[in-house]
Parts: sequence; structure tokens; C-alpha cells
Amino acid sequence: MNRDYFKGIYEDFFKVEDTKELNQITKNNNQETEQVEMTEIITKINNLYIDLESKNLLKNIIEYMRKWNDGLEKNYIPFRLLINSKGKLKEEIEDILYNGALTYNYLDNKDKQEISFFKYDKSYNYQDSFIVLKDLVGLKLEDIKEEQRFFYLLENFLKENQHKMVIISGTIDEINNFFLGYENIKNNYFDFVINGISLSIADVYEKVLLELNINETLKGEVLTYIENTYKENIDYDNYIDDLVKYISFNKKVPEIKSSKTIDEIFKELNELVGLSDIKKVLYEMVDVIKLKEKTKGTLNIKDMNLHMVFLGNPGTGKTTIARLISGILYELGIIKENKLIEVGVKDLVAEYVGQTAPKTSLVIEKSLNGVLFIDEAYALASKNGNSYNDEAIATLIQAMENYRDKLVVIFAGYTKEMKDFLDSNSGIVSRIGYTLEFPDYTTDELIEIFLGMTKKAGFEVEADAIEYLREIIVENRDMKNFGNARFIRNIYEKTIIKHASRVKDKKQSKILRTLTKNDISIENLNLK
Repeated sequence: MNRDYFKGIYEDFFKVEDTKELNQITKNNNQETEQVEMTEIITKINNLYIDLESKNLLKNIIEYMRKWNDGLEKNYIPFRLLINSKGKLKEEIEDILYNGALTYNYLDNKDKQEISFFKYDKSYNYQDSFIVLKDLVGLKLEDIKEEQRFFYLLENFLKENQHKMVIISGTIDEINNFFLGYENIKNNYFDFVINGISLSIADVYEKVLLELNINETLKGEVLTYIENTYKENIDYDNYIDDLVKYISFNKKVPEIKSSKTIDEIFKELNELVGLSDIKKVLYEMVDVIKLKEKTKGTLNIKDMNLHMVFLGNPGTGKTTIARLISGILYELGIIKENKLIEVGVKDLVAEYVGQTAPKTSLVIEKSLNGVLFIDEAYALASKNGNSYNDEAIATLIQAMENYRDKLVVIFAGYTKEMKDFLDSNSGIVSRIGYTLEFPDYTTDELIEIFLGMTKKAGFEVEADAIEYLREIIVENRDMKNFGNARFIRNIYEKTIIKHASRVKDKKQSKILRTLTKNDISIENLNLK
């Protein structure tokens, strides 16, 4: 029996088709799979919040990969892209490019590497086929020799024209600053730019509702809140996340903070006790800003440096003034959001190597378009060569330089400690436009603050109660940790509690709203 006989039996038993027919079936199946994958990719691109030109660019890149894989394009293009976006959008774009490259065999291997310059591995040799460079500000924290070394290695790698893709992602300001001094590398090798866009109010509303299970009434309140608080130039990822978390926990929308006019803000400023020198500085600052605006560039007035230092003891009004400044700058259009982010050193400095710069950068990112208020900032002074503190300061200095039109930083703390800190740090001093000194309140001013609190609450205060309060202030104002207005607020709160207990069996309106000497309480106050 010959070999063909057994071949016939074998093919008949296993139903093996003709080889050409099999190849055609396989080709058709591959084309169908390819078409499904392409459709999915195009759908994802269409759903991205990027401009139309960027969507078309992404589609063309994916289509070019497909044609190259099918042999319809002969030239391999090692796509090098700049992604001008942040947050989840940046990650979505990177995933589309990576998955597209895998689908159409456009890479030497499947290895993907994200390089954060906050945790920069100086020995990295670009062996991966899909490389993402992010957290660009971190490179500027390295010394100039390391920065030069990095760009030397990057340029030599880009010249090799290998089957590898390189993506650099960040905001346009971060990207431009990253290439500062190395613009030739950016211009010669990075021809493709993807630009993110902001979400509309309707988009934000839809995304929030997708994360929540709420009734129709609350849906209406959510829409009203978004219409009154969302601005298209803010970080919508953080905005949505914060809103969803708040509603999930509280089962209601946050209170809408009404915006005040400049006149209303200055009325509130003028009602503050004391602070005459500070009020004068703020009036002058606003006058210059308004002059620059009214003259519309016809006068050669330099852009104002609005980063500030507040010097003073606790309870002297530093945080209150910072909030008012935030409102003033917002109403004048200097910042795009009326927000004050208050942090301490613990919010900036981490416990482990490589964590401080990302932690500080996260605070900076949340503060963009607003005011960042750093209380007790003197604690940033490096002690015993603490590199973590130095890392936080370097990140802050870089942000103050890079985001001059998007961020105002206020450093605050005790007068002596802050002056010592600033004397040792020329990098911060050179970027400060205003230094405001907050003096301790006089005894009469502290009494005026107390009377303002009681009047606002509807109480009357007897004369002997005021005199007793004066004695308490004089006796304690020289203590080391005297809290100025905080000290007075504590006394006020304890006085109301004591008064409520004293009059609990009374009904006469006069008695219920009159504070006497016996009501003034310093119980459990830390008087040392």
C-alpha cells in the first residue's frame, strides 16, 4: 500500500481541509478579529477627552501600525509622542497606544516601562519597547550633571531608530520646563502631540451619576452644585472623585460657597480688629493689579510676584487673611478657583526615600489655580541634613517658578523661626513678593474681638465681666504659647457653656442673653 492511501484515510478521518482553503479561512478569521479589535480601539479613541486633531492623530497612528503589520507600509516609524494631559486621561491614551502596538506587532517585545522621575533609576538602559516618562518635575530635582547625563543618553537612544515607542506625558507647562535647555531634542524627535481637553458640565454630571446610586431629587441638587462650582479649566478627575466621595459619605451635596465681590471682601477685611498695616498692603496690591488691567499693557508694569510670607504668632489672623486674599485674587482673575489649600509640613514630607517629592507634588497639583497655605513652614528647615525636607523645598521652589500664573504660595509661621528659615534658604526668598508681619493683638483689641463674637451671637456683656476678662488677658498674655485670638475664642466658647449651665432654670430673656463676670470661664485652658 502506498503512502497516499494512508494519507487519504487520515484526511478523511480527521476531516482535514485543503491547505489553501485552510489558509484562506485562517486569513479571513484573522481579518475579522483584526476588524473587531480596530473597532474597539476607534471607539475608545472617540470617547477620549482630547481635541479632534488629537483623535485623528491617534487613529492614524493605529491605522499605520495595522498597515505596517499587513505589509502595506514598508517604513517603520518609531512613534515618539508628547501627551499634554494628566490623571486618568493620560493613562487611557497610553493604554490605547500600547494595546494597539501589541495588536499589530509593532514592538520588539511586550515589555512596558513607566519611568517616574521621582524614583528615577539612573542605570536604566532603554531595553523595553514601550517607554513612558512621567513626573517630569522630578528630573529638575537632580543636579545639573545628572540632568545633562539623562538627556545625553536619551538623545543617543532616540538616534538609534529602534522598534520602540517613547511617550512623555505631563501638562504643557511641565513638558516645556522638562525640555528647557534641550529644546533641540524635543523639536527633532517628538513630532506627535496629543492634547487633552476639559470636560463640559454635562460630561462631569454624567460621570458623577455613574458612580452614585441616588434619587431624582438628589440628582437635581448634584446638577445645580456642578453648574455653580465646576470650571472647565480645573482638574476634573480630582473634582469628580472629591464630589463622589463627599456625596457617598454624607448623602447630600456640599454647600455651595457664594462668591463675594471685591467690595464685600474688603468690607469683611475692614471689620477685622487691628491689622492696619496688612490692610494697607492689600489695598495697594489690588490698586496695582487693577491699574495693570485697566491699562491693558500700555504701561510697562511687570507681572506681580504674589508668593508671600506671613510672620506672626498663633491667632494673629494669618489664616483669615489668606482666605480673604484667595477671594480677592479670584475676583480679580489672578487665580481661576477661589480655593485655599491649607497644609502643614507633615502633608509635604514623607517618611521614606523617594516619597516626599510625589507627596509634595500631589499637594501642589490640588492647589493649582488657587492658593497654597503652608502653616508652620519653618519646620521645612533641614535639620541634621534631612534630605526629605530639602526634597520638599526643591519641589515647592520648582512649582513656584513653573506655575507663576496658576499658583500662589504662602509660607506662614512664628516670626523668629520663619526669619531663620528664610535666611538659610535663598531659593525661597528670591521668589517671595510680599512679606507680611502680623503683630500680637493688644489687650484692648482682644477685648474687642471677644465683644464682636458675643454681639454676633446676640449676647450682651456686663462691664465687670469685661474688666475680669481684661485681668485674665494681662495675666496670661506673656506666656510662651499665648494664642491671641485663639485664646479669646477658647474663653468665649467656655463662657457660653458656663453661662448656659447657670441660666438653665431661668426664663427671662434679659438674663438668658446677658453674660456676667461669673460666666467668664478659663476652665481647662492650657495656661502656662
